[in-house]
Amino acid sequence: MILGKRPYQHEHDEQLMMLVGQHNQRAFEELYGRYGKLMFNYFLRMLWKDKEKARDFTQELFTKVFQKPHLYDPSRPFKTWLYSIAHNMCKNEYAKVEVRKEAQQTLKATVSNTTKPVAQKDMDRKTFMEKLAGVLSQLDEVKRQTFELRFVQELSIIEISEIMSVSEGTVKSRLFYLLKELNTKLKAFEGIAIWMACLLMLDALA
Repeated sequence: MILGKRPYQHEHDEQLMMLVGQHNQRAFEELYGRYGKLMFNYFLRMLWKDKEKARDFTQELFTKVFQKPHLYDPSRPFKTWLYSIAHNMCKNEYAKVEVRKEAQQTLKATVSNTTKPVAQKDMDRKTFMEKLAGVLSQLDEVKRQTFELRFVQELSIIEISEIMSVSEGTVKSRLFYLLKELNTKLKAFEGIAIWMACLLMLDALA
């Protein structure tokens, strides 16, 4: 056998998951190769930039995938199912940890600074992203999850509705009001190319 060869690299995710149900280690390794880093980054953003926690959650997620493949519904896309599990893991963690209150206090001053108009020539991408991160950290979990899934993970409205167990209309409504709220809190940054891109996405949902 040729070293480094990936025998299942051309298989669809759903087929690989069916093989995992047959205790196929190589199929599981292929799925982990496709989604391991992606899910680590997802947990990292959703769990307060805690790398150790993100690693633990990633390991726990794929342990569930390998040990309980019977929970997978073949009628659903594997990617959507995987994000659904990760989403619920984060929800459970939020219920256990009272970190957000402290985080809101720390970031309160940062958000207040966005109310003063800033000359466009003094704005740059780094400053904008720092302000955006501060505002996002103050949002409740549903809003942060919605923003993460749509604009960071770049999932479709249909995928998000399945992951969050709500209708497509609810997802669109949440996105509309979320971006409207962000636009208000980041008013000083109107005209930034990145922010305009977000507004264009909003227009596409109308």
